Amino acid sequence: MAKPTKHAYSFEFKLALVERFIAGETAPDLAAEVGLSSPGLLKTWAPVYRREGADGLGPKPKGRPQAPPAAQPAEIPELERLRRENERLRAEAAYLGKLRALRAQERR
Repeated sequence: MAKPTKHAYSFEFKLALVERFIAGETAPDLAAEVGLSSPGLLKTWAPVYRREGADGLGPKPKGRPQAPPAAQPAEIPELERLRRENERLRAEAAYLGKLRALRAQERR
């Protein structure tokens, strides 16, 4: 037994049917007239049309939405960069001085 395939309906087709449905025609009559697989489709499309307008019946993008590009880190002003580097070098010099003092103490 063949599996029924999912049918994609055009934007214009959906819009025309929903407008007729909202105007008062019944869903089963419209579905039978145009060969829809189910009158429930009209009952699904109508609230979308009421909520989002005609754009809601258009094709939807497939897949996961793209992530926004990574925010670029703000440029650190040169003065701030130099201060951080100076602080790091002072800590390094202090560490090396203490290391030399410990080694000299071990030799005695």
